[in-house]
Amino acid sequence: MKSTAFRLRAVLAAMVVALAACGTSNAPDPTLGWSPDRLYAEAKEEMASANYPRAVQILEKLESRYPFGRWAQQAQLEIAWAHYKDGERALALAAIDRFLRLHPEHPALDYALYLKGLINFNEQQGLIAWLGGQDLAERDLQAARESFDSFKQLVTRFPQSKYAADAEARMTYLVGSMARGEMLIARYYFQRGAYVAAANRAQEVVRKYQQAPAVEDALAILVLSYDKLELNDLRDDAKRVLDRNFPDSEALERVAASDDRRWWQVWR
Repeated sequence: MKSTAFRLRAVLAAMVVALAACGTSNAPDPTLGWSPDRLYAEAKEEMASANYPRAVQILEKLESRYPFGRWAQQAQLEIAWAHYKDGERALALAAIDRFLRLHPEHPALDYALYLKGLINFNEQQGLIAWLGGQDLAERDLQAARESFDSFKQLVTRFPQSKYAADAEARMTYLVGSMARGEMLIARYYFQRGAYVAAANRAQEVVRKYQQAPAVEDALAILVLSYDKLELNDLRDDAKRVLDRNFPDSEALERVAASDDRRWWQVWR
Protein backbone atom coordinates (compact mmCIF):
# COMPACT_ATOMS: atom_id res chain seq x y z
CA MET A 1 0.00 0.00 0.00
CA LYS A 2 2.80 2.41 0.90
CA SER A 3 4.50 1.63 -2.38
CA THR A 4 1.28 2.27 -4.32
CA ALA A 5 0.68 5.54 -2.48
CA PHE A 6 4.23 6.63 -3.18
CA ARG A 7 3.83 5.89 -6.90
CA LEU A 8 0.53 7.77 -6.97
CA ARG A 9 2.09 10.85 -5.36
CA ALA A 10 4.95 10.71 -7.89
CA VAL A 11 2.51 10.54 -10.80
CA LEU A 12 0.50 13.45 -9.43
CA ALA A 13 3.67 15.52 -8.95
CA ALA A 14 4.73 14.80 -12.53
CA MET A 15 1.29 15.86 -13.77
CA VAL A 16 1.52 19.12 -11.84
CA VAL A 17 4.94 19.87 -13.37
CA ALA A 18 3.69 19.02 -16.86
CA LEU A 19 0.61 21.21 -16.48
CA ALA A 20 2.74 24.08 -15.23
CA ALA A 21 5.02 23.69 -18.23
CA CYS A 22 2.07 23.61 -20.58
CA GLY A 23 0.71 26.73 -18.97
CA THR A 24 4.02 28.49 -19.53
CA SER A 25 4.43 27.35 -23.12
CA ASN A 26 0.84 28.23 -23.97
CA ALA A 27 1.11 31.76 -22.62
CA PRO A 28 0.09 34.23 -25.32
CA ASP A 29 2.93 35.84 -27.25
CA PRO A 30 2.69 39.60 -26.60
CA THR A 31 4.10 40.32 -30.05
CA LEU A 32 1.28 38.52 -31.91
CA GLY A 33 -0.33 40.84 -34.40
CA TRP A 34 2.55 43.30 -34.39
CA SER A 35 3.42 44.88 -37.71
CA PRO A 36 6.94 44.37 -39.14
CA ASP A 37 7.70 48.02 -38.39
CA ARG A 38 6.81 47.55 -34.75
CA LEU A 39 8.82 44.33 -34.42
CA TYR A 40 11.85 45.98 -35.98
CA ALA A 41 11.52 49.11 -33.84
CA GLU A 42 11.22 46.97 -30.70
CA ALA A 43 14.32 44.99 -31.64
CA LYS A 44 16.27 48.19 -32.21
CA GLU A 45 15.21 49.48 -28.80
CA GLU A 46 16.42 46.28 -27.18
CA MET A 47 19.77 46.62 -28.95
CA ALA A 48 20.06 50.24 -27.88
CA SER A 49 19.63 48.97 -24.30
CA ALA A 50 22.29 46.29 -24.92
CA ASN A 51 19.66 43.58 -24.42
CA TYR A 52 20.98 41.62 -27.38
CA PRO A 53 19.47 38.17 -26.64
CA ARG A 54 15.99 39.72 -26.47
CA ALA A 55 16.67 41.66 -29.67
CA VAL A 56 17.63 38.42 -31.43
CA GLN A 57 14.39 36.80 -30.27
CA ILE A 58 12.31 39.61 -31.74
CA LEU A 59 14.30 39.68 -34.97
CA GLU A 60 13.83 35.94 -35.37
CA LYS A 61 10.08 36.47 -35.03
CA LEU A 62 10.28 39.20 -37.66
CA GLU A 63 12.09 36.90 -40.08
CA SER A 64 9.80 33.93 -39.50
CA ARG A 65 6.60 35.95 -39.86
CA TYR A 66 7.76 37.90 -42.89
CA PRO A 67 10.15 35.44 -44.56
CA PHE A 68 10.29 37.12 -47.95
CA GLY A 69 11.59 40.54 -48.91
CA ARG A 70 13.39 43.28 -47.11
CA TRP A 71 12.17 42.58 -43.59
CA ALA A 72 13.66 39.11 -43.49
CA GLN A 73 16.89 40.31 -45.05
CA GLN A 74 17.23 43.19 -42.62
CA ALA A 75 16.45 40.89 -39.71
CA GLN A 76 19.23 38.52 -40.80
CA LEU A 77 21.75 41.36 -40.85
CA GLU A 78 20.61 42.70 -37.50
CA ILE A 79 20.78 39.23 -35.93
CA ALA A 80 24.43 38.95 -36.99
CA TRP A 81 25.14 42.40 -35.55
CA ALA A 82 23.35 41.62 -32.26
CA HIS A 83 25.32 38.40 -31.79
CA TYR A 84 28.54 40.27 -32.57
CA LYS A 85 27.76 42.96 -29.99
CA ASP A 86 26.85 40.27 -27.47
CA GLY A 87 30.27 38.64 -27.90
CA GLU A 88 28.79 35.54 -29.53
CA ARG A 89 31.36 35.27 -32.32
CA ALA A 90 30.37 31.80 -33.56
CA LEU A 91 26.68 32.73 -33.75
CA ALA A 92 27.50 36.03 -35.44
CA LEU A 93 29.63 34.30 -38.07
CA ALA A 94 26.93 31.71 -38.73
CA ALA A 95 24.36 34.47 -39.17
CA ILE A 96 26.44 36.62 -41.51
CA ASP A 97 27.59 33.61 -43.56
CA ARG A 98 23.96 32.63 -43.98
CA PHE A 99 23.10 36.11 -45.18
CA LEU A 100 25.98 36.12 -47.68
CA ARG A 101 24.95 32.71 -48.96
CA LEU A 102 21.29 33.67 -49.39
CA HIS A 103 21.83 37.17 -50.81
CA PRO A 104 25.07 37.30 -52.85
CA GLU A 105 23.86 40.36 -54.78
CA HIS A 106 22.24 42.28 -51.95
CA PRO A 107 22.61 46.09 -52.04
CA ALA A 108 24.12 45.95 -48.53
CA LEU A 109 26.71 43.35 -49.47
CA ASP A 110 29.53 45.78 -48.70
CA TYR A 111 28.21 46.17 -45.17
CA ALA A 112 27.84 42.40 -44.79
CA LEU A 113 31.48 41.87 -45.80
CA TYR A 114 32.54 44.65 -43.46
CA LEU A 115 30.60 43.08 -40.59
CA LYS A 116 32.16 39.68 -41.26
CA GLY A 117 35.57 41.34 -41.15
CA LEU A 118 34.70 42.99 -37.84
CA ILE A 119 33.47 39.74 -36.33
CA ASN A 120 36.78 38.08 -37.12
CA PHE A 121 38.88 41.10 -36.29
CA ASN A 122 41.27 39.88 -33.64
CA GLU A 123 42.75 42.12 -30.98
CA GLN A 124 45.91 40.02 -30.80
CA GLN A 125 44.59 37.55 -28.27
CA GLY A 126 47.38 35.22 -29.32
CA LEU A 127 49.96 37.78 -28.19
CA ILE A 128 48.28 38.17 -24.83
CA ALA A 129 48.18 34.39 -24.37
CA TRP A 130 51.86 34.16 -25.27
CA LEU A 131 52.84 36.83 -22.76
CA GLY A 132 50.89 34.89 -20.14
CA GLY A 133 52.96 31.78 -20.80
CA GLN A 134 50.21 29.86 -22.59
CA ASP A 135 50.65 27.89 -25.78
CA LEU A 136 50.09 29.95 -28.90
CA ALA A 137 46.76 29.34 -30.59
CA GLU A 138 46.74 28.93 -34.37
CA ARG A 139 43.04 29.76 -34.42
CA ASP A 140 43.84 33.35 -33.42
CA LEU A 141 45.90 33.82 -36.58
CA GLN A 142 43.19 32.09 -38.59
CA ALA A 143 40.63 34.63 -37.39
CA ALA A 144 42.96 37.45 -38.42
CA ARG A 145 43.40 35.92 -41.88
CA GLU A 146 39.66 35.54 -42.34
CA SER A 147 39.12 39.11 -41.21
CA PHE A 148 41.73 40.33 -43.69
CA ASP A 149 40.13 38.34 -46.51
CA SER A 150 36.70 39.85 -45.83
CA PHE A 151 38.06 43.40 -45.75
CA LYS A 152 40.09 42.76 -48.90
CA GLN A 153 37.01 41.48 -50.72
CA LEU A 154 35.13 44.60 -49.61
CA VAL A 155 37.71 47.12 -50.83
CA THR A 156 38.26 45.19 -54.07
CA ARG A 157 34.60 44.85 -55.00
CA PHE A 158 33.30 48.07 -53.46
CA PRO A 159 36.14 50.64 -53.48
CA GLN A 160 33.63 53.50 -53.15
CA SER A 161 31.87 51.99 -50.14
CA LYS A 162 31.68 54.13 -47.03
CA TYR A 163 33.24 51.19 -45.18
CA ALA A 164 36.24 50.87 -47.53
CA ALA A 165 38.53 53.37 -45.78
CA ASP A 166 38.10 51.79 -42.38
CA ALA A 167 38.52 48.33 -43.91
CA GLU A 168 41.82 49.38 -45.49
CA ALA A 169 43.08 50.75 -42.17
CA ARG A 170 42.17 47.50 -40.45
CA MET A 171 43.91 45.51 -43.20
CA THR A 172 47.12 47.45 -42.55
CA TYR A 173 46.83 46.68 -38.86
CA LEU A 174 46.11 43.02 -39.56
CA VAL A 175 49.16 42.63 -41.78
CA GLY A 176 51.37 43.73 -38.91
CA SER A 177 49.38 41.65 -36.44
CA MET A 178 49.61 38.49 -38.53
CA ALA A 179 53.33 39.01 -39.07
CA ARG A 180 53.81 39.43 -35.31
CA GLY A 181 51.76 36.33 -34.66
CA GLU A 182 53.80 34.26 -37.08
CA MET A 183 56.99 35.58 -35.52
CA LEU A 184 55.85 34.75 -32.01
CA ILE A 185 55.26 31.18 -33.14
CA ALA A 186 58.65 31.13 -34.88
CA ARG A 187 60.21 32.38 -31.65
CA TYR A 188 58.32 29.72 -29.70
CA TYR A 189 59.75 26.99 -31.93
CA PHE A 190 63.25 28.47 -31.89
CA GLN A 191 63.40 28.55 -28.11
CA ARG A 192 62.44 24.89 -27.99
CA GLY A 193 65.03 23.79 -30.51
CA ALA A 194 62.56 23.16 -33.33
CA TYR A 195 64.76 25.00 -35.81
CA VAL A 196 63.18 23.66 -38.99
CA ALA A 197 59.72 24.77 -37.82
CA ALA A 198 61.13 28.16 -36.72
CA ALA A 199 62.76 28.71 -40.11
CA ASN A 200 59.56 27.75 -41.95
CA ARG A 201 57.54 30.29 -39.95
CA ALA A 202 60.14 33.00 -40.50
CA GLN A 203 60.14 32.29 -44.24
CA GLU A 204 56.37 32.80 -44.27
CA VAL A 205 56.80 36.23 -42.70
CA VAL A 206 59.43 37.27 -45.24
CA ARG A 207 57.34 35.96 -48.14
CA LYS A 208 53.88 37.22 -47.12
CA TYR A 209 54.53 40.38 -45.11
CA GLN A 210 57.43 42.10 -46.83
CA GLN A 211 56.53 45.57 -45.54
CA ALA A 212 55.92 44.53 -41.93
CA PRO A 213 58.45 45.55 -39.22
CA ALA A 214 58.63 41.92 -38.11
CA VAL A 215 60.55 41.01 -41.28
CA GLU A 216 63.80 42.18 -39.68
CA ASP A 217 63.53 39.66 -36.88
CA ALA A 218 62.22 37.01 -39.28
CA LEU A 219 65.51 37.25 -41.16
CA ALA A 220 67.39 36.96 -37.89
CA ILE A 221 65.43 33.81 -37.02
CA LEU A 222 66.44 32.40 -40.40
CA VAL A 223 70.12 33.18 -39.81
CA LEU A 224 70.15 31.61 -36.35
CA SER A 225 68.00 28.61 -37.28
CA TYR A 226 70.10 27.78 -40.34
CA ASP A 227 73.21 28.13 -38.20
CA LYS A 228 71.84 25.63 -35.67
CA LEU A 229 70.96 23.29 -38.54
CA GLU A 230 74.46 23.75 -40.02
CA LEU A 231 72.99 24.96 -43.30
CA ASN A 232 75.79 27.42 -43.82
CA ASP A 233 74.95 28.56 -47.36
CA LEU A 234 71.36 29.36 -46.40
CA ARG A 235 72.56 31.04 -43.22
CA ASP A 236 74.96 33.28 -45.15
CA ASP A 237 72.30 34.16 -47.74
CA ALA A 238 69.85 35.17 -45.02
CA LYS A 239 72.54 37.22 -43.29
CA ARG A 240 73.33 39.10 -46.51
CA VAL A 241 69.65 39.92 -47.01
CA LEU A 242 69.40 41.09 -43.40
CA ASP A 243 72.49 43.32 -43.71
CA ARG A 244 71.37 44.78 -47.01
CA ASN A 245 67.84 45.65 -45.91
CA PHE A 246 68.53 46.49 -42.26
CA PRO A 247 72.03 47.93 -41.91
CA ASP A 248 73.23 48.18 -38.31
CA SER A 249 70.42 45.85 -37.29
CA GLU A 250 70.40 44.49 -33.74
CA ALA A 251 67.94 41.76 -34.66
CA LEU A 252 70.36 38.88 -34.15
CA GLU A 253 71.04 39.98 -30.57
CA ARG A 254 67.36 40.66 -30.01
CA VAL A 255 66.27 37.23 -31.24
CA ALA A 256 68.94 35.49 -29.19
CA ALA A 257 68.01 37.44 -26.05
CA SER A 258 66.18 35.59 -23.31
CA ASP A 259 63.92 38.52 -22.44
CA ASP A 260 60.76 37.59 -24.36
CA ARG A 261 58.91 40.69 -23.22
CA ARG A 262 61.65 42.84 -24.78
CA TRP A 263 61.22 40.85 -27.98
CA TRP A 264 57.53 41.67 -28.15
CA GLN A 265 58.03 45.36 -27.32
CA VAL A 266 59.89 45.86 -30.62
CA TRP A 267 56.69 45.82 -32.69
CA ARG A 268 54.14 47.32 -30.28
